[in-house]
Amino acid sequence: MNTQQYVERGRRIFNMEIKELERVADSLNDSFHHAVELLKKTLEAKGKIVVVGIGKSGNIGHKIAATLNSTGSTAVVLNSQNALHGDLGILSDGDAVIALSYSGETTELLDLLPFIKRSHVSIIGITGKAQSTLETHSDATLLTEIQREACPLNLAPTSSSTAMLVMGDALAMVLLEARGFTEKDFSRFHPGGALGRALLTKVSDIMRSEEQMATISPEDTVHDALSAMSQARSGACVIQSDDGTLAGIFTHGDFARSFQENPDIGTQAVKHLMTANPVTLHSDSLAAEAVNTISSHRIDDIVVLDTEGKPVGLVDTQDFARLKLI
Repeated sequence: MNTQQYVERGRRIFNMEIKELERVADSLNDSFHHAVELLKKTLEAKGKIVVVGIGKSGNIGHKIAATLNSTGSTAVVLNSQNALHGDLGILSDGDAVIALSYSGETTELLDLLPFIKRSHVSIIGITGKAQSTLETHSDATLLTEIQREACPLNLAPTSSSTAMLVMGDALAMVLLEARGFTEKDFSRFHPGGALGRALLTKVSDIMRSEEQMATISPEDTVHDALSAMSQARSGACVIQSDDGTLAGIFTHGDFARSFQENPDIGTQAVKHLMTANPVTLHSDSLAAEAVNTISSHRIDDIVVLDTEGKPVGLVDTQDFARLKLI
C-alpha cells in the first residue's frame, strides 16, 4: 500500500466518523435539555456529578469527568470494579450520575444500578440503544446510536466511542453556558500553561511603558519617530497630543510603505503618515483579550489607555512568546 492509499484510507475514517456524529447531532431532543437541567440543579445544590462506565465507555467517562472539572462542574469517576466493595460511598443524596454503556446492557453497569438508585440521585444514561435497560433506569437518556463503526471489521469501538465523547463535550459546554461560567472562572482551574497566564494576566502586566514606549508629538518628524523607536527598541511609536490624549500610532510598517512611495519622508511631520484612531485596549483588560485583538485585527501593536483615555503603554506581539502567552 503506497503513501496516498494510506492517506485516503485515513480520510475515509474521518469522514465515516463525521457522518455518524452528524447523525447523532440531528437526533438530539428534549432529553438533552432535561439532562443539562438535572446537572445544573445538582451543582446549584452543591452536589457533584459521578461518572461511571465499563471498558471503552469507562475511558470516555474519564475524559468527560476531566472536561466537567476543568469547567467548574465538580465530577468524579466511580470505579465500577470497586463500586460494590466500598466505592459506592462516593455517592451522596442529591448527586447526579452519568452512566455510559453503548449497548445499554453492560452486565457490570446493570449490576450497579439498583445500588445507585438507593441513593436519591439523578441518572443520565448515555447509550446507543433506545429502550435498553440503561434507558429504562435513567431519568434522562442521551442516545448516541450509530449505523456502523469506522473499524473496517465494524467491531472495534470507534464511531460509537467518538459519539459518546462528543456527547459528553456537548453536555459539559452547554452546562458551562447555562451556569454562566466565565473566562475568569476558567482561569481559576487552569493556572498553569499559556492559557492560564493569558487569563490571569492583565494588559498592564505585559505592556511596554515609560522608557520602553516610544512617544512623540504629531509635529515631530518621521526621523524623530524612527529615533524614538530605536531608543525604545520598539516597532511602533505612540503619537500623543499636547493635552496627553492619543493622536495616533506610527509603526515600522507604516514607514516601510511610505518610504516606497517617497524615499525623502524623513523630514515630514509624522501626523501626515500616522494611523489615527488605532486599535486600543484599557490597561485593566486581560492579556487574553490582547492576544485575541492582535490576531483578529492582524496587527503587531496595540496602544494601551488609562481610565482617562490617555496612552500609558504599548503591547507588542513579539512579547507574547517571551511571556509564554502563546
